[in-house]
Amino acid sequence: MTAEQRGGLNMKKIGTVGAVLVGKAVSYARGSTSAIDKKVMNERLVVERLGFVNDEVGDLSVHGGIEKALHIYPSEHYVEWQKDLGDNVMFQEVGAFGENISSLGLNEHTICIEDKIRIGTTLLEVSQGRMPCWKLNERFDQHNMSLKLQDTLRTGWYFRVLEEGEIGVGDEILLCERPYPDWSVARIMSLIFTGCLDKQALIQLLDLPLVDSWQRLVERRLANDVVEDWSFRLFGPMVQN
Repeated sequence: MTAEQRGGLNMKKIGTVGAVLVGKAVSYARGSTSAIDKKVMNERLVVERLGFVNDEVGDLSVHGGIEKALHIYPSEHYVEWQKDLGDNVMFQEVGAFGENISSLGLNEHTICIEDKIRIGTTLLEVSQGRMPCWKLNERFDQHNMSLKLQDTLRTGWYFRVLEEGEIGVGDEILLCERPYPDWSVARIMSLIFTGCLDKQALIQLLDLPLVDSWQRLVERRLANDVVEDWSFRLFGPMVQN
């Protein structure tokens, strides 16, 4: 988007689109279905309310929907994963984490909840960080890859779509509005993923516009003073012999 297209609006460039990706739902490990194997597209992609047209979702109970319309993943994380885990072939090309948008210039610490972001002709809103699941373990052949994402906070995050349009490689990522500048995606995920039970911190979280599932999680912690059992999400169903 050029300066002329912005129409002089008060927008700040915070990043660039390095790639756009879509995938098909196919049979996956342990009897599941997944569309995590995203492929880079050369053309501009149409964005509708539920994300990129022609992008599929393997399990609608935990993926996709209005609150998870598009998943964005910082391309800079790939270098960090190579440092941590070696020269795994999966880290040589973007798309390894099932992202729809590969970005340059921003990350979980520099993006905030409810940020309104213009990319191409779309207007998007940051809805939540990603809760990584066991399918990443299978994809990377690492028994605890999902836990590593969670612990490092290198999860990427999701957008909801406020205005439909098109997104393509090279589009600027423009910050239009930041109503919660003190609440980066990383800060929120850190409180969730470290098992915070501090009542004051949890009450602060409830003052934020969290998605329903995260709000219920925080409410349960306040009510029960217990951290969730994430074994199934992180490590998946037990393999039956």
